Amino acid sequence: VGAKARPVALPVEITGAALALPAFALAAPRPAFLALTLALGGVVAAATAVRPERRRFASWTAAVLFLLAAWVRLAEWEVTTPEAYTLPVTVPALVVGFLRRRRDPGASSWAAYGPGLAATLLPSLVAAWTDPEWARPLALGLAALAVTLLGARFRLQALLVLGGAVLALDGLHELAPYVVQAVGALPRWLPPALAGLLLLAVGATYEQRLRDARRLRDRVARMR
Repeated sequence: VGAKARPVALPVEITGAALALPAFALAAPRPAFLALTLALGGVVAAATAVRPERRRFASWTAAVLFLLAAWVRLAEWEVTTPEAYTLPVTVPALVVGFLRRRRDPGASSWAAYGPGLAATLLPSLVAAWTDPEWARPLALGLAALAVTLLGARFRLQALLVLGGAVLALDGLHELAPYVVQAVGALPRWLPPALAGLLLLAVGATYEQRLRDARRLRDRVARMR
C-alpha cells in the first residue's frame, strides 16, 4: 500500500543515497564538515524511518551515520580514549539485546549481549595492557567483575565467559611484575621444588580435578 501511495518515494530515496556518497567523499578532507555531513545524513535517515516500511533499515542507517559523525568529531578533537568510541556502540547494543531477550527468553546471551560487551571490553583490555597508569586497569577490572557476577547470577554464558576472561587477563597483567619480582628474590632451588610439589598435588587429586572441570564445563554449557 505504501509503495502504491508513494510511487516516487523509492527513486527519490535512491537518488538521495547516490548524492550522499559524493558529498561524504568531498567533505572527507575536512573533519568538521564531514561530521556535519554525516549528522545531516543521519537526520534524513531518521526522518525516513518514520515510514513503517522503511523503519528497520532507515533506523539502523541513521544510527550508523550519527555514530560515525561522533567518531569523526572525537578524532578531530584528538580524543584517544577508546571508551569514548566504544561506549556509544556498547550501550545501545546492550539495550537492544535486553529487549530481544525480553521478547524471546530463549535467545542466546552471545547473540544478545556478546557483540556489545566485546565492543568495549576487548579494546579496553588492549589499552589497559599498554597503559602505565593504574586507573584504567582498576576500572576495567571492576567492570569485568561486575559483568562476571551478573553472568553468574542470571546464568548468562556470554557475560560469565567474557567478563571472567577479561578479569583474568587484566589481573594477570597487573600481578605479573610482582610475581616475577617475588620469584627472582627466592633461592634458585625453591621455584623448581615448589613446581614439583604442585605437580605431585595435582597428580594425587587428578581424577577429582578432572571431575570438577567436567562439572564446571557442563554448568557453563547449560547457560544461555
